[in-house]
Amino acid sequence: MMRWLRNNAVTLFGILALAYMTLPNLVVLLFSFNNPNGKFNYTWNGFTLDAWKDPFGVAGIKDSLITSLEIAVLSTIGATVLGTAVAFALGRYRFRGRGFTNTLLFLPMSMPEVVMGASLGTLFLNMRISFGFWTILIAHIMFCLSFVVVAVKARVLGMDPKLEEAAQDLYASPTQTFLRVTLPIAAPGIGAGALLAFSLSFDDFVITNFNSGDTVTFPMFVWGAAQRGTPPQINVIGSAMFFIAVAIVIVGQARTNRKAKQKAS
Repeated sequence: MMRWLRNNAVTLFGILALAYMTLPNLVVLLFSFNNPNGKFNYTWNGFTLDAWKDPFGVAGIKDSLITSLEIAVLSTIGATVLGTAVAFALGRYRFRGRGFTNTLLFLPMSMPEVVMGASLGTLFLNMRISFGFWTILIAHIMFCLSFVVVAVKARVLGMDPKLEEAAQDLYASPTQTFLRVTLPIAAPGIGAGALLAFSLSFDDFVITNFNSGDTVTFPMFVWGAAQRGTPPQINVIGSAMFFIAVAIVIVGQARTNRKAKQKAS
């Protein structure tokens, strides 16, 4: 028995870690089918599909979700475009201030969100910029940028420059080389950075709370609802987002495995 445990210790710890991370999502899913007796959805009272039949039955939840999705999509596009350009610059070129730039990019990742949110709020106040949708968007692009740079830069540093040189030897223009050789190789890193930026932006509360003004995102709606009551529709939307994320991961992994099999054959 002890020998079996030693041989399978890594697998067992992996299963336990996965179960630990998945359990909260399962609880959220379970209580999305609850029929709460009152305002708070903390105690199981019976099975019902009412919340799934009408996920936007609570006033304000649909608008907050749309706002969060709009900000997440726009911030993902902005952070991905800027982050990819910065990653290529840092990974391919040597210039004065390169080391300082690398250090500076890690600050948003290591800095507490309260500090960053308060700093951005002070900046917008001093610049007399009204808080709202656009201040949230600027803040989200700023803190998502570092994560995109890290993901794309790791991919850029692992690229073989001989592939681009071979394309140029075959009379490919710089644009053709970038679109047909460089970009496809860097695409997994860019995709990973974009997905990470989207999830961070959609999920953010602290920085958003400092720079939102009258704009209400979905995390802020959840926080506000928790003070008055937690409708099961919140669990429905959370569960739906979880299933969408899992589906994206499964599809991406399936495509990767299929390409690996095609290359092997």
